[in-house]
Amino acid sequence: MGSFITNLGLLINATLIATPPLLLAALGSCFSERSGVVNIGIEGMMTIGAFTGAVVGLLSGNGWLAFLCGGLAGAALAVIHAIVCIQFQADQTIAGTAINFLGTGLSVFLAKAMFDNSSDTPPMDPSSKLPKLFEGVFPSGSFGANVLNNYVMAYLVFAVAALCWFVFYRTKFGYHLRACGEHPEACESLGVDVYRVRYVCVILSGFLAGCGGAFVTLATVNQFRPSIIVGQGFIAIAAVIFGKFSPGGAMLACLLFGFCTGIKTLVSQGNVISPNLISMIPYIVTILALLIFVGRANAPAANGRPFTKSH
Repeated sequence: MGSFITNLGLLINATLIATPPLLLAALGSCFSERSGVVNIGIEGMMTIGAFTGAVVGLLSGNGWLAFLCGGLAGAALAVIHAIVCIQFQADQTIAGTAINFLGTGLSVFLAKAMFDNSSDTPPMDPSSKLPKLFEGVFPSGSFGANVLNNYVMAYLVFAVAALCWFVFYRTKFGYHLRACGEHPEACESLGVDVYRVRYVCVILSGFLAGCGGAFVTLATVNQFRPSIIVGQGFIAIAAVIFGKFSPGGAMLACLLFGFCTGIKTLVSQGNVISPNLISMIPYIVTILALLIFVGRANAPAANGRPFTKSH
């Protein structure tokens, strides 16, 4: 019984570590997609956020400041994506793919320029990372320590999801952004500035994705490496599709994928199954979810379709 409780605590802990970056990125993707702009560049925005979070954490020693700066770095890439897609009406999928290359390439370039030609940043001290909840209150290795002694942001991210749901379905801005993704021409005829709504949503998607990337380097690990995001941006996009483009659905999907990552972490400790096979678990679940649910998820009618102002 004691072993079961311990393993359950470890599984919950691993799930709480794996879910926040996916959920932050997925919530950002919800804003962009529901406003009518496809954002394939979530991966690149997470990567630049992870790099910026690591660098600011090293230089300032303040985990919260580093987390915020990671979000701002993701927003900066999102501004580029928004201008290219909204103002110049470029192909949104190609533009997002370019953002992915730009985010990764720029991060590696800056890392080599700043850290003696190394693509990895130096490891951070624990004091430079995000703070933990109830640190030192519970004995190390206990169920309480595994479940409650986690990073504060691992719990706050669910409050962020609730706030996003409120914005989507209980505010005037939320009505506008959903309408812009369905019928922008009708929105314009009612006096809604479609461009402004889409700009705000795309930039917000970059900010949340950057925060998700920063969480990885400020909580999951303690340094930036070029492969640090390893497809998490695409899993977040899959979670949005799986969750039918809603914050609540995306949260449940991210919890599922985070749970699968937790199982991967737990099983890998036994050294019974090949680590290469174990590492495939989250991606296999992602593919299966897409195969089962992609046909049932109704994307916004105007998603990916360029909009031109009538005047």
